Amino acid sequence: MKLVVQSIVTGPFQENTYIVGDQVSSQCVLIDPGDEDQKIVQVLEENNFQPIAIINTHAHLDHIGAVAEIKERYTIPFYLHIAEKPVLESYPIATRMFGLQEKETPSVDKWIESGGPLKIGPFVFSIIETPGHTPGGCSYVIEDCVFVGDTLFQGSIGRTDLPGGDWPTLENSLVNLMTSLDLDITVYSGHGPVTSLRIEKEQNPFLIPLKNRVN
Repeated sequence: MKLVVQSIVTGPFQENTYIVGDQVSSQCVLIDPGDEDQKIVQVLEENNFQPIAIINTHAHLDHIGAVAEIKERYTIPFYLHIAEKPVLESYPIATRMFGLQEKETPSVDKWIESGGPLKIGPFVFSIIETPGHTPGGCSYVIEDCVFVGDTLFQGSIGRTDLPGGDWPTLENSLVNLMTSLDLDITVYSGHGPVTSLRIEKEQNPFLIPLKNRVN
């Protein structure tokens, strides 16, 4: 397998949708298709990628807005952590609250119930449960990449003031990432540019106070 990662910025929240592709088989997995399904389809077709699954780091409205359309177009399964079920079910309310067009709530085909390996075609992801921003937030590791959703950003972290958020839980998840992964791993966040755990450990004002919990 020859891994390639491509990001697509979608929707009013400027969310990062990721295509994790294999250049050998032309298969790919979509992570967090947040909005603008036609834009995502265009990039897939331009790069001759065939999606075989959708996996989400969490179920906030800005991360699932294109899931139903992509899922139906390609007839592929949608993976989500079981603890995200209440967040997913609140999708219609969330869209109205933000004044957005209400879309179909996507149905989940495969509920993730714990961390560990996730094999999809030629791709093998390691699942790290990283709740705090949401109850069932997950990070997905493959080769030297980790997709963290809204757990961690360049210079910041995910908010915990939305329903299901919890600051001490998020702190524990951040420590878990820094202690269980190589610090030079490339971090792909739900918003903003790529970074690394090493950079964030040294420069992120929210992670610096946690350094005493990381060897």
